[in-house]
Amino acid sequence: MAVFTPLDDSQVAEFLRGFDAGTLVSLEGVPAGTENSTFFVTTDRRQLVLTLFEQGEHEELPFFVELLDYLDEHRLPVPGPLHDRDGIALHSLAGKPALLFPKLPGRHPKDPNLAQCRELGDTLGRMHRVSRHFPGHRPNPRDLHWLLAMYHKVLGYLSPQDQALMEDEVEIYQDVFGDAPDLPQGALHGDLFRDNTLFVGDRLGGLIDFYNGCTGDLLFDLAIVINDWATGPDGRLVADRHDAILTAYQAQRPLTDAERDAWPMMLRLTALRYWLSRLLVVYVDPPAHDLTPHDPDQFRTILLARLKHGALPLPEGEA
Repeated sequence: MAVFTPLDDSQVAEFLRGFDAGTLVSLEGVPAGTENSTFFVTTDRRQLVLTLFEQGEHEELPFFVELLDYLDEHRLPVPGPLHDRDGIALHSLAGKPALLFPKLPGRHPKDPNLAQCRELGDTLGRMHRVSRHFPGHRPNPRDLHWLLAMYHKVLGYLSPQDQALMEDEVEIYQDVFGDAPDLPQGALHGDLFRDNTLFVGDRLGGLIDFYNGCTGDLLFDLAIVINDWATGPDGRLVADRHDAILTAYQAQRPLTDAERDAWPMMLRLTALRYWLSRLLVVYVDPPAHDLTPHDPDQFRTILLARLKHGALPLPEGEA
């Protein structure tokens, strides 16, 4: 969240007139963020979040609206976008696509405890269970096909050892996932790091920032979560967090045999996905705005730990 396109009170007050959300009381730009302009909007009736989309594929925004609407209808804790009096959610404001959301309660957990891990696992399991029936479609923009197309762009910036590591990993992923194993498909969050969740104490207030949302292997989403939520500073998996998330997840959606077989390699693939995407931002495609990129070495460390120590045993699912 950030502000790259400033707005004044009169613009937002006029924008709100199309919605049944009350009249403007205050407008506050949110300074932190990477891609879009974000504002906290307080009306005489409620608190809202207004997002202006600064970059990315704007034609894909209807997919995100449909996905959030679908998950909201299924009582998942997501910010279902507000629709105006004509039933339309996606609008234009200051020349940019704009969406208005309810402001969800809570804060990002920097060091999640086991109760928060169980909450996250339970909610992601429920989300994946219902998302298998979501009718929309957007191919995963960061899957194996993307890795194959993009990894060569960063090789010249790596040491010979890291070049070999990346090339070997991509070749192995082709062998494992290239024949399209029968993994359950559905709608994904695509980037469910801790800073895309909000907690009130141990209660999950919401999942936010679905702009990497897509459809694909549900296991891909789960591996991203474990690599962030259940990993220590040395890159190794933290057993109690790992088990808390996966036990709660599988109580909602047990993993299939094919998913269990693919799990260790999916942890590696998603670690390399973030190592590569961060390298691309640093060396190839810097952000449009003056922002500090994430450190690529974090996910190099995670990948090396997965190679050295492997995956932890998966808890048994509950039927």
